[in-house]
Amino acid sequence: MTTNVGNADRILRIVAGIILISLVFVGPKTVWGWVGLVPLFTGLFRWCPAYSLVGLNTCKKP
Repeated sequence: MTTNVGNADRILRIVAGIILISLVFVGPKTVWGWVGLVPLFTGLFRWCPAYSLVGLNTCKKP
């Protein structure tokens, strides 16, 4: 499992995940807020399975 999520993409994913998860506790309180776990985990682990399938990589080349 190699990293394929770059720094800017990682920060955006983590922030979006936290915002979506917070909707479960404040706001409409629907189950759809738990969808935020997907961008949160892909940001934390720096690996996106969808990127792997498509062949994308937002990491800087060494």
